[in-house]
Amino acid sequence: MSPEIALTELRGGLVTVLWTAGPILLAILIVGIVVGIVQAATQLNEPTIAFIAKAVTLTLVLFATGSILLVHLVEYTTMLFQRIPHLIG
Repeated sequence: MSPEIALTELRGGLVTVLWTAGPILLAILIVGIVVGIVQAATQLNEPTIAFIAKAVTLTLVLFATGSILLVHLVEYTTMLFQRIPHLIG
């Protein structure tokens, strides 16, 4: 396997991870910032509130986009398995 092919496969894997984890991390980041601002404004510094808000957000995002993310991950894995003979020889 040449270095170019290895870098191409690595790039494909990183793009897949970005598309799979990106929406989840972005939603949790936004909720974390909003909860942090509200906690700073109300001087209510309870770490449980932020944790519960992030856990609920994670659950809602997975329910909303879980099937789409799983389809993307399965398509990448299938294409990678189909390219194994090309990568080896």
